[in-house]
Parts: sequence; C-alpha cells; structure tokens
Amino acid sequence: MLTGVNFHQVLNRARWSALEVSRRLLHVLMSSLVGGGPLDIVIDETLERRWGRNLHKRGHSRDSLLSSQERSVSNSGLRWISMALVVTLPWTKLRWALPFFSVLATPPAVSEALGQRHQTIARLAQQMVLTVRSFLPEVSSKVIGDSAYSVIELGLTCLKQRVSLIAPLRLDARLFAPPPPRKGHQKGRPRVVGKRLPNVSTVLSDPKTPWETISVQWYGGTERKLARHDRHSPVVFHWDRATTHSLGAHARVPWTSSNREPTSRRIKHSAQQRSSKTSSSAGPSRVTYEESRAHLGVETQRQWSDLAIERSTPALLGLYSLVTLLGNALHPDGSIPLRQAAWYPKTQATFSDVLATVRRHLWGGLTFQTSATDPDVCLVPRTHLASLVQAVCY
Repeated sequence: MLTGVNFHQVLNRARWSALEVSRRLLHVLMSSLVGGGPLDIVIDETLERRWGRNLHKRGHSRDSLLSSQERSVSNSGLRWISMALVVTLPWTKLRWALPFFSVLATPPAVSEALGQRHQTIARLAQQMVLTVRSFLPEVSSKVIGDSAYSVIELGLTCLKQRVSLIAPLRLDARLFAPPPPRKGHQKGRPRVVGKRLPNVSTVLSDPKTPWETISVQWYGGTERKLARHDRHSPVVFHWDRATTHSLGAHARVPWTSSNREPTSRRIKHSAQQRSSKTSSSAGPSRVTYEESRAHLGVETQRQWSDLAIERSTPALLGLYSLVTLLGNALHPDGSIPLRQAAWYPKTQATFSDVLATVRRHLWGGLTFQTSATDPDVCLVPRTHLASLVQAVCY
C-alpha cells in the first residue's frame, strides 16, 4: 500500500533517474505523435514562483508572465529550462508543446553561495542539446528558442550535432563575412572571420536591400506576407522581417539558423511555433506552463529537500505530456467531449477537456452499493453521480 510517507519518498529518497524518464518519455512521444519524422523542439524558461528558506536554489528572476516591454517585473522562485516537443493533435488546430526534459537554472549569486560554478542559460542549453542528441542520434531535430539562445557557442554546438537551431537575433549583433581563402605560401594562422558586415538594423533600414516576399500561414487562420533576406557568416544567419498588422506597425525580427540550407518558410514556421507575434509574446510553451499551473499544481508543491524540489516540477511538466498521450490514445479521432461556456462557443478541445477525459476514464470504474432487485438503482442516482463525476473531472 502506498502511504503518504512513501509517496513523498518517491521524490526525496527513491533511487530513479529523471534523465532516463525524460529519454523514455521522448521516445513515447515521438513514436505515438510524430513517427519517424523530424522533431520540432521548443526550448524556453519559466519561473516557478516560490518562497522559503529551504529553497536553496531560489533566486530573483524576471517574471515573463507579469513583465512587458515597458516594465520588467522580478519575482522569487525557481527558474526552469524546459524542452518541449511541438506536435499537431487531432482535437485542435493549434500546435501543442509537450515537455519532456527540464533543468533547474540558478542565478550567479545563488551558484556562488552554493559553491558551484555558475552555468549560463546558453551553457545549460548546450548540455541539453547534447543530451537529447544522445537520446535520438539519428533523428533530424530542430530546436527553436528566444533571443537568450541566439549564442555563437550554442549555434556551433548544434551545427556540430546536426541540429538546426532557430532563434531571433539582436539588431546590434556584430556580423562578419566568411574568411577569404588562403593564398599560396601564406604564413600565419588562418583567419576565423572575414570583413565586418553591416549590423542587422542597418540592413533592415537600407532601401537598397533586396527582399523576397513570401506568404506563410499565421495564427487565427490568417495569411501573412513576410520579407526575406539572407546573409551568411560562420554560423549561417537568415534574416526575416515580419510585418505585424495587428500592432499597426512594422516589427522587424531577424531570425538566425544554424542549418546550412534552411528555407525561409521553415524558419518562419518555426518562429510561429515559438511565438504568436514577436519573440516576447506567449507561444505554445507559455500556454503549456500556464495550463500546468492551473490544472497540475505547479507552484503549489511543498517539498523542502533539494532532491524532491528538483524532481517534482519536471515530473509535473512531464505529466502534462503524459495526459496528452492518454487523451490521444482514448480518442485518436479527436472526438473529445467539450465543456461549453455560456459566454462563447468552444470548437476545439483544450487541456482541461483532455484532462477531464482521462480522469473520467480512470475513475469510470467507481462502484456503489446497488439494489438487489434493481441493479440500476444506486444509493446515489446515476444522473447525480454523472454530474458529480463531471464536476470532479473538471
């Protein structure tokens, strides 16, 4: 029998590998929802807002949920870097991000207080890319991130591992042309870069810059016109300027790619998976984090041991993916019952509908004392029981 004490010991004492769980979850997600095709992986950070003296790796970080372009809000908590597989599901037209691998990141001051060497977000992302590549060495992968992952070292790592990294580029980034070929009998070390290229901001505003106009499918079933311009450097950069009509202005967002031969449509499709309008807007991964807070109890944990803290949140994020897998197994045709609201029509299933469907299946075997002469008569009428189960499932 699994008592409350034993349940907590699974997190703070039991010997099991979270890395192995991540590997198996990724394999199940790929085989069930993707098949043998290329993997689209979103990498992003989220802040688990928590307080307490026993949270040794807690720090103050920017709260992206409460912050905006005009105001930056910091909060106390644990910062997680999470990798999620972006998939298309039968019950919705939107792309879902299913987490399978999460790592705890600490601020520099916290790392110093713990006597540990500080690892930046980009460095941790490098390790995560190498780990995922070891999970699936032969599968084509694409990693999509925000500006925090637009780092040369990470791009070179992805290039070496044959992983395509797509991330927005700073407008003031220093860019260089490829090094010129060495001449005969030339002495000295070979050049690493060529001549300095204009900044992205200069190229974007230059009226002589050639642009190629393409059309891509955007959010809300709309189509958006994008302008494309390519420039090559030691890590290949592909610049795309997007026009954000909903803001009434031109939002110029250059995206980089470590792939030698990417297409502009693929880059912008990846950018669409990462964010809705710009790199700071909420994308599929942000929706996953918010749904996990609302329905799976993230930020409500009460573990105080370091091991349990580092296991509980990745387990809850992985539960999001597990619930989605179970919902797809129960309704592969996408016919998940929808809970309608009085103020708007709901046409696509959300995570709350999938979670209720899984709960209803797991709790469907509940038995109650029935009448000896009439098995359909319970101590609780079936209509009331169905209403109670429906309420509990949601």
